[in-house]
Amino acid sequence: MKKEDQYNLYLILQLFVVLASIFGSLFFSEIMKFVPCNLCWYQRLCVYPMAFIIMTGLYLKSKDTVQFLLPFTATGLFISIYHNLVYYKVITIIVPCTESAPCTQQQLNWFGFVTIPLLSLLTFILLLTLNVATRSLSKKK
Repeated sequence: MKKEDQYNLYLILQLFVVLASIFGSLFFSEIMKFVPCNLCWYQRLCVYPMAFIIMTGLYLKSKDTVQFLLPFTATGLFISIYHNLVYYKVITIIVPCTESAPCTQQQLNWFGFVTIPLLSLLTFILLLTLNVATRSLSKKK
């Protein structure tokens, strides 16, 4: 497989992860009626624009797309790490959450440990991994 095809494949994989994250967050808030906390909103602000950046990069066949994705991915990852630390009560919260949507409220618990903050953390880790792999392909040229 050519490096250009691998590059596009990694971008498409990132797009699928981003779209799954977007539709998952909308499903939880609009269908399941889970009210997102402030930290969830901040993470959404990081992930939503990534879909447009990736689609534009694929359409324009730009090799600079990954450079524009990294700040969103890194910021979302840091917020997600912080959210998990607050959620699991490792640290106390600095950013105030509202009483109607506290950042430590358990709205989902699959298999006894999979929560919404954990899903977000895993998403950003996967996006960062794919981003680094994509960047390494673009630099090898």
